[in-house]
Amino acid sequence: MSGARAAPPRWLPWLLRFGLAFALLNALWTFENRWPGFGVRTMPRLSFELCLAVVALMGWVLWRGRLSARAATALSLGFVFLVLVRYADVTAPAVLGRPVNVYWDGRHAAELLRLAAQTLPAWQLLGLALALLLGAVLLVGLVRHAILVLARCLAWERPRPWLLAAVAACTLSFAAYVPGERDTRWFFSLPLTPTLVHQGQLLARVARPASAESVLGAGPAFDGDLSGLMGPRGPADVLLVFAESYGTVSFDRPEQAAGLVAARAALDGAIHAGGRTVVSARVTAPTFGGASWLSHAALLAGVDTSDPGDHDLLLASDRPTLVRHFARHGYRTVGWMPGLKRPWPEGAFYGFDRLAKDADMGYTGPDFGYWRIPDQAALALLHTQELAPTTDRAPRFVVFPTTSTHAPFHPLAPFVPGGSLRTGPQTYGAAQALAAQAAPLAVREPLPPYLESLRYQHAWLADYLKQRSARPLVMVVVGDHQPPALVSGPAVSWDVPVHVISEDRALLQRLLGNGFAPGLTPPAEALGPMQRLTEVLLAVFNAPGAHEVQGFEHVGAPASSAPHTGS
Repeated sequence: MSGARAAPPRWLPWLLRFGLAFALLNALWTFENRWPGFGVRTMPRLSFELCLAVVALMGWVLWRGRLSARAATALSLGFVFLVLVRYADVTAPAVLGRPVNVYWDGRHAAELLRLAAQTLPAWQLLGLALALLLGAVLLVGLVRHAILVLARCLAWERPRPWLLAAVAACTLSFAAYVPGERDTRWFFSLPLTPTLVHQGQLLARVARPASAESVLGAGPAFDGDLSGLMGPRGPADVLLVFAESYGTVSFDRPEQAAGLVAARAALDGAIHAGGRTVVSARVTAPTFGGASWLSHAALLAGVDTSDPGDHDLLLASDRPTLVRHFARHGYRTVGWMPGLKRPWPEGAFYGFDRLAKDADMGYTGPDFGYWRIPDQAALALLHTQELAPTTDRAPRFVVFPTTSTHAPFHPLAPFVPGGSLRTGPQTYGAAQALAAQAAPLAVREPLPPYLESLRYQHAWLADYLKQRSARPLVMVVVGDHQPPALVSGPAVSWDVPVHVISEDRALLQRLLGNGFAPGLTPPAEALGPMQRLTEVLLAVFNAPGAHEVQGFEHVGAPASSAPHTGS
């Protein structure tokens, strides 16, 4: 009949089924991170690896005639595994500010889960676990259906030349693409294969470790006598504070620096009220957004630990450390680590006379989240047990990594005026702990709680430093790494601030010739990697000199709180 509607071409339903299945699988291998956060977004780009997988599937169907249900299930499980690889690959740089490392990140996954369990209510954790389980089952089923659709679409008697030609064109196009260069991609997404190869190389290196001497290279000599720490009142105690997530972004980003002006002014005033002055610098940390122990090891041993595998080699070696260097010269060495919750046999490498972890500090107050001991309380316990003003004890070298500024910056204990010298459960009330726990967890906007945690850090430091001590004290405050990229933002340096606070102006004067500047604001240029700071401190601590320096008034000037815009 002349009015009858023409039947659609036979290839149109085939193309529709094939296109929808391919588009779904392609989206699962080409998504990107939706910064800031853990979310993802689809991108109009093509997965070259999926194109090759379709050709392989076509060959399999041509050889076997069809794809069995068992094979489809195995392929779907493998495909979803690669989806998880993709998610880790695009999310780790956005959240942590560094590439994923399956060996190191996997080792600490359980710790992160315990942190989440302490941070989120039980019903939220249960709901999240059920949602993840249901989502995984649905994703595997959806992927399996798409693979079976592709297999049925490819079930023909002989390969169609136009599909093979399309794959050949993709191959030639991809050959012109430079993998790993994000600015050069056009319609291809970054492939998964380099990530898999790199992670395999990391695991192979762990399985076949090299010797420490051949990998780590030369370190500092550790041959001085610490005479630069000897003052009129005797040798100074040295308190090395690794300030968690304290990065130069808090100086370089105007919106962050503005939120800390008052806190820094109060800290600067307290330093001078206690008869001390401060000089500052910036150094480049070996890590970003996490893995604090890499910075600890780099500074204490004076070696490059930017490769986590080198950190393992270091702890298995007999390299000298600042800890052993101070011990040889009569210091009692203390590792004061409230964030350490389990046995740490590797810590024997450093050689502390006392290694105090969470359970060893005698804290009896209420818990504040997973990192249960607030920094102010930890410092009070340290002061009472090790730094109390007695004249008949050996000088102390103390390493104190803080925890209260650790992500997710919740719950935050209240600041207690005078609490830096007071211990016991009376420091905090039960209502204060409940209020801290009940405060909302800002997952989507982590910057405000991060700045609040830094204000807390400045407050307890000021509370302690405004006291005039009976024994001289040199306090070195160094950031262990920048905060996670959720807070710091994209394209941020790995620099962290360093503050040296002391009543010994001769010692601070020597630092001014080694990349430091007066006040709390560090210079715009880093003096070098973290291990370079080890060399500088050794040189300054080992250098004798008069303790009355002419023309030193500028070091005691109030610190500027104007932010840098560089870095």
